[in-house]
Amino acid sequence: MQHFEHQVAVITGAAGGLGLALAHHAASLGMKLVLADVDANALEVALQELSADGTEVIGVVTDVADPAQLDRLAASALQAYGRVHLLFNNAGVGAGGLIWENTANDVEWVFGVNVAGVLNGLRAFVPLMLAQGEPAHIVNTASVAGMLAAPMLGLYNASKHAVVGLSETLYNDLKLTGGPVNCSVLCPAYFNTGIAASERTRPDALHNTEPPTASQRTLQVQLEKAVKSGNLSAAEIAALTFDAVRAGHFYILTHPAILPAITLRAADIALQRNPSDPYQHRPQLKPS
Repeated sequence: MQHFEHQVAVITGAAGGLGLALAHHAASLGMKLVLADVDANALEVALQELSADGTEVIGVVTDVADPAQLDRLAASALQAYGRVHLLFNNAGVGAGGLIWENTANDVEWVFGVNVAGVLNGLRAFVPLMLAQGEPAHIVNTASVAGMLAAPMLGLYNASKHAVVGLSETLYNDLKLTGGPVNCSVLCPAYFNTGIAASERTRPDALHNTEPPTASQRTLQVQLEKAVKSGNLSAAEIAALTFDAVRAGHFYILTHPAILPAITLRAADIALQRNPSDPYQHRPQLKPS
């Protein structure tokens, strides 16, 4: 996908963090926007920001874990603009701590948003994007957690590994169609985003009744520290993402410093070694 002006972008998790940065960058390129987020108040603020700059934009309150709400989002996009050219399956949440301390509610919430949310987006949008017969692109937001297995991030790691795997499959499935739709998987490392505060969007029915464990409290402190120490802003990652879409790159790895850890893990697998410490190259990020 080479041209963005007057094209239509749909972004989930669009009311803050990377989603909002993607929206602003898309707007700067002259795109029309469909913003989706579960937080109605934050979504309204984002809509006001963008529309004040003259961007054509609509918002749809959406819980990506609900397939019917993704169908409604697709219908709203078609009703407003008649086409969808760029889809960002970006909504994501996180829960951590020692893996055996995660609750059934944690599992349902994290996998519902991070994995089912992407699949729901694909079911709702890929058929219409293929039917258009126009160049289009899908970006699924994963994380370097989809390529590494850091301790105390088991649920998040597993959900993001799933996003990487389904994105690789999507790439090959799209090639089988021979159509003009391409895709990428976005795998940033730590940057200043809202993932450390994602608990605020957890549905009431999936809140835990017990207080956080010691490992969960430790991870939360370290996560807040890590995202604030990131050397790239959300705006910079958004710009890198659009550059990658324009170039047709599948893997979007925004932080070169993490590549040695990914290479080490790949070597462990190929050589059938026991897993290496994923923080070996960046020990300052390791929870303690």
